[in-house]
Amino acid sequence: MSIKIAVIGLGYVGLPLARLFAAQYQVVGFDINQTRIDELNRGSDKTREISDEVLQAVLVSDFFSSSAVENPTGLLCSSNLEDIADCNYYIITVPTPVDKNNRPDLTPLYKASETVGKVLKKGDIVIYESTVYPGATEEECIPVLEKVSGLKFNKDFFAGYSPERINPGDKEHTVEKILKVTSGSTPQIGRKVNDLYKSVITAGTHLAPTIKVAEAAKVIENSQRDINIAFVNELAKIFNLLNIDTHAVLEAAGTKWNFLPFKPGLVGGHCIGVDPYYLAQKAQEAGYHPEIILAGRRLNDSMGEYVASQVVKLMIKKNIAINGASLLILGITFKENCPDVRNTKIIDVIKALEDYNVKITIYDPWANPAEILHEYGLKSTNTIPNQKFDAVVLGVAHNEFLNLDLEELKKENAVIYDVKGILNHADGKL
Repeated sequence: MSIKIAVIGLGYVGLPLARLFAAQYQVVGFDINQTRIDELNRGSDKTREISDEVLQAVLVSDFFSSSAVENPTGLLCSSNLEDIADCNYYIITVPTPVDKNNRPDLTPLYKASETVGKVLKKGDIVIYESTVYPGATEEECIPVLEKVSGLKFNKDFFAGYSPERINPGDKEHTVEKILKVTSGSTPQIGRKVNDLYKSVITAGTHLAPTIKVAEAAKVIENSQRDINIAFVNELAKIFNLLNIDTHAVLEAAGTKWNFLPFKPGLVGGHCIGVDPYYLAQKAQEAGYHPEIILAGRRLNDSMGEYVASQVVKLMIKKNIAINGASLLILGITFKENCPDVRNTKIIDVIKALEDYNVKITIYDPWANPAEILHEYGLKSTNTIPNQKFDAVVLGVAHNEFLNLDLEELKKENAVIYDVKGILNHADGKL
């Protein structure tokens, strides 16, 4: 039987994966956002993860079973449930955020499972890539599939888990170049899932013994990074009090062969700032209160307020009136050279500064102003403002900012604060 894959969710994870599989298989990219589907069918990706040329090379308007094409390939993008009804592999790549209380929100995962359950058939395999806590696939998602489809798990249909490792904006470590962890609900299904990914992932695969092992491996990858960043953020606070350059300290310490090269910063995005809460939630359900994981989260979540307070202190030292002062924020996305604004911690800096009644202008050449307005209720611009400011805060290290003439943007006595530690001349940096 020929392989036909449905990828559910065409965001930063789903689209690159669908494009990769489409080079060898029939792939239907499914998304409930019709605007997104229309955009992709026009051959353009607003996330900039896939170039227009690469996307257009795999797009098809329909699949056909002509004898002239023995194994048709390509990507069909659709919001029509009927278009995924004859697929035999379903790969779910929807986001898994946290709510306002930092509790895991599995709503997108439940909805995607319901969608797949409506078309699930005997022999089908459902693979989850979304980040979850250990046990979520089998305890939360599979019951939804069974209830909606009326089929029996591991008898009529099967499941796998292969955690996404996409790094948004990274054009070097693309999906096929990142080793893929795979797993299946039975040993045989594990091998089938592994073989499927191995056929397109040039970096290779690692078959985990169970779905829970694969889930746990994913959730600790980013928890580990979160804790390490929290450590250097704490160092930055200490060294700032001691009037020592944190980046110079890290550079010196980095000369030791086994020193880990982490840097201080704002920890946002959809992975590092979110995944630890999934593990913490599961640990607490099991009766254990994770101290180090949550301590790291608390420290990293406090950094926006800390940056704002440092900027205000520098302004006071220069006798700049805080109430009504003008301040330019350079960058609002969660990381450099990427349009993704999900869970960006620059927002925490902005809100803290607004408490001081500072008048803020946001300039980001990568971010979509309409998306920022919708998500955060803030106005922003893609063009350099034609005015001078009392303070300039570099929040994101976009390439466009590296050679920006800050003298043209600052008043004579203005403060420049460098969150990313990349400017040669700044009054303060994290």
